[in-house]
Amino acid sequence: MEKNNPHIITFDKIGSSELGYITIAEARKNIPFDIQRVYWTYYTPQDVTRGGHAHKKLQQVIFAVSGIITFNTEDKEGNKETFILDHPTKGLFIPELIWRDIQFSHNAVLLCLASELYDENDYFRDFEEFKNY
Repeated sequence: MEKNNPHIITFDKIGSSELGYITIAEARKNIPFDIQRVYWTYYTPQDVTRGGHAHKKLQQVIFAVSGIITFNTEDKEGNKETFILDHPTKGLFIPELIWRDIQFSHNAVLLCLASELYDENDYFRDFEEFKNY
């Protein structure tokens, strides 16, 4: 796995169109860390940009379990990438020290698997502070 860059991980789906599908995420198998926290966001208006932060040590794999979610990422060297999560089998791995801005489609649901418990001190909420770290 590309440890230090954000990238899409494609997860297997099991099932059929007649019965439905299941996709499985397992720590240290298809998730490159031990999962310490799970959260989801929903009912985010389309005209709101979320994110606007980076983490010092937190790593995440993020899914759009419904709808479409667009991530614009930037590392400390200024490398920018855009990732579109538009299928429940696509997970976006975001390592530490990656700034992100997030746009949601109507009724999008974001599911996040996180490597750490919540810690406000792990956040960069100011872009210049992040770039100068």
